[in-house]
Amino acid sequence: MKAKTCPCRALVMLALLGSSLCLPAQSQPLSQPAAAPQPANEAMALVKQGQDLSNAGKFDEAIALYQKALQLDPRLYDAELYTGVALDLQGKYAEARQHLAKAIELASQTQTTQSFRVMAVSYAFERNTGKASEYERRAFDLQSNWSKFDDAAGTANELARIYLESGDLDNATQWYEKGQSTALKKPDITQAEKELWNFRLEAAMARITARRGQADKAQQHLAAAKTMLDKADNSGQMHFYPYLVGYVALYGGDYKTAIAELPKAGLEDPFVVSLLAQAYEKSGDKAHAIEYYQKVLTINLHNPSNAFARPLAKERLAALGAGANAPAAK
Repeated sequence: MKAKTCPCRALVMLALLGSSLCLPAQSQPLSQPAAAPQPANEAMALVKQGQDLSNAGKFDEAIALYQKALQLDPRLYDAELYTGVALDLQGKYAEARQHLAKAIELASQTQTTQSFRVMAVSYAFERNTGKASEYERRAFDLQSNWSKFDDAAGTANELARIYLESGDLDNATQWYEKGQSTALKKPDITQAEKELWNFRLEAAMARITARRGQADKAQQHLAAAKTMLDKADNSGQMHFYPYLVGYVALYGGDYKTAIAELPKAGLEDPFVVSLLAQAYEKSGDKAHAIEYYQKVLTINLHNPSNAFARPLAKERLAALGAGANAPAAK
């Protein structure tokens, strides 16, 4: 299971999913040389302004600033990367990938894995697991070669989640298991870290078996995951459990439980919001379903959670006759 400047709860959620990638219309803090030339400073300032606009859903304005930054510095990695991010959030995937490909070309060694994973997320918006896998595997191989086993394990879980939410349960299982086995290669891994990765695998299997319609097995894995959380006595991760309960309940047809449990996981993560919307829709509560699908479209993250949630929200809003536009910001 499964991204860095993002709401605290959403960050913890993604960490628990085994993913360290989280791009709220932007990614990790931007780095600047200590004595950068003035045009470079101006270009980076424009990128930062663009990030703020993109976070607010003002994608066209953000892109205009990124393009101004590229006029000042045509080889500015961040400007190409975030142009692609903004275009993805607009649903302009092919155009986005042109800029993400340029970002990959411009990436420094330390930026390379980030650029691969952002490209993978771009393909995840369209459930293109073949291309998403290509880029996630490239990132995974680099991290493994650098002996960054925690990072590689997170990438493996990120790919597993893309497979899971795209319906490829066999590959999801394989990559969640690879995530755990990779994490255990860390030379100085602690017992607490081992227990965390065991929990992640049980949580993954709870979701996978729920998706297979194996309700009894899903409950067994859910119980095992809860036991591991209790054993680890890690209060910082306990809020993840209601998400698991809600997920398993949704795919088991228990919409009442899903509606009761999912809000306890926090509604900053678009995927949790999307699950809640689906539970309301399947229970026949159209008004609440529309409300939560619309809420998904107000969350401007570029990460696996939103790659799954945002296109679905647009699709379901159109099907429910509510339109596919985000409500105006308040």
